[in-house]
Amino acid sequence: MDSGVIFWSIIVFLSAGFLLERLLDGLNMRCMSSHLPESLKGIYDEKEYERFQNYKRETNRFNCICSAFSFIVLIVFLSVGGFGWYNAWIVGITDNLILQTLLFMLGLLVASTLAEMPFDWYATFRIEEKFGFNKTTLKTWGSDTLKSLLLSVFIGGIILTVVVWFYKITGIYFWYYAWAIISLFSLFMALFYSRLIVPLFNKQFPLESGNLRDKIETLAQKTGFKLKNIYVIDGSRRSTKANAYFTGFGPEKRVVLYDTLLKDLTEEEIVAVLAHEIGHYRKHHTLQFMLASLLQTGILLWLFSLLVNEPALSEALGGERVYFQLGLVAFVLLYTPLSIVTGLGMNAWSRKNEYEADAFAAEQGKGEELIAGLKKISVKALSNLTPHPWYEFVYYSHPSLLKRIAGIEGQKRINKA
Repeated sequence: MDSGVIFWSIIVFLSAGFLLERLLDGLNMRCMSSHLPESLKGIYDEKEYERFQNYKRETNRFNCICSAFSFIVLIVFLSVGGFGWYNAWIVGITDNLILQTLLFMLGLLVASTLAEMPFDWYATFRIEEKFGFNKTTLKTWGSDTLKSLLLSVFIGGIILTVVVWFYKITGIYFWYYAWAIISLFSLFMALFYSRLIVPLFNKQFPLESGNLRDKIETLAQKTGFKLKNIYVIDGSRRSTKANAYFTGFGPEKRVVLYDTLLKDLTEEEIVAVLAHEIGHYRKHHTLQFMLASLLQTGILLWLFSLLVNEPALSEALGGERVYFQLGLVAFVLLYTPLSIVTGLGMNAWSRKNEYEADAFAAEQGKGEELIAGLKKISVKALSNLTPHPWYEFVYYSHPSLLKRIAGIEGQKRINKA
C-alpha cells in the first residue's frame, strides 16, 4: 500500500461527500414551491407554509455554513500534517499504547466539541428560538453539552481501552473480542438506557391513572404487547417538538411519551401513534435493526483488523510508522464511501419498516387517528412534506408524510375489502 495514494483517496472521498451533500441540499431547496401545493391543503395553511419555507431556508443556509466549516478545517488539518504533528506530541508524553490512543482520541473529541459549540448555540438560541421551538435555557444547554462530553469520554474511553488492550494481547485477532464486548455493551444500553442515561438530562415520571393510560393498556392487551411501564418525559424543557418512543426489552420495556405530545394530540391520536410503535415491536423491527447494527460493527472491526498494521495507513496522516490511533482515524476516513452505501440500505429498510408499522396501526382501526396525529406532529415541527426524491432516498429514515398518509389510506381500503 502507498501512503500517498491513501492520503489522496481520503481527500477525494471527503470532497466527493461534501459536494454530494451540497448537490442534494440544492435540489431539495428547489423542490419547495412558493405557493402551497394542492396536496398540502388541509395540512398547512398559507401562513404556516410560509413559516415552514422560511425555517427550511434558514436552517439549510446555516447547515451549509457548518458543513463547509467542518470540511475546510479537516482538509487543512490533513494537508498540513496536523494529525501527524499531534500524534508525535502525544507519543512524546507516553509510550503506553493504551494511554496514547486515549489521549489522542480525547484531544480530538474535545477539540471537535469546542469547535461545534458556537454553531450549536446559534442553532438553538437563534434559529430554533426565532421559530418558536426552543425552550432551553443557557444553563441547561451548557449542562447538556458538558454531560454529553463527559459521557462520551467515560463510555468511549472504556470501550477504546478494551479494544486496544485486546489488540496488544491478540494482534489482528482483537476484532473478535472487541466485537463481543461492544455487542454486550450495546445490549446493556438497549435495556437500561432509559433508566440510566435519560435521567441525566430529563425527568421521567409514570403516566398517571386515567383515560389515556387505560386506553394504552387496552391497546397493549389487544395486540399482545405486555406493558407495565408508561412514562412521561419533560421534553418541553428544551423544545416544543413532540415525540414518543419505546425502549428496552422484557421487564425493562417501557413506553415514553413527551409531555408536548400529551399537549398537542388528542388521546385517540396518542394511542394511534403508540399503535405504530407497537407495530415495530410486534414485527421485530427493533431487534432486527440491533442485529444488523451489530453485524455492521463486526464487519467494520474485521476490515480494520486487516489494515491496522499497514504502515501506509499511519504514514498517510503523517506518522513515521504504525500507530493504532492514526490507523484508526485513517480507516474511519477511508470508510466514508462504504458508510454512505450501507446508510442508503439501512434507510431504505427503515422506510419499509415505517410503512409496515403504519399498516399495523391501521389494522388496529387507528388509521384515521394516526394520520391526524402525524399531521399535527409534522406541522408543529415544520417538517418538509415535499422533499426531493433523491434527498429523501439518501437521508430519510422515515417516508415523507404524504407518502405515509397514502400508505395508511391504502391499508384502510384493504381492511374494508
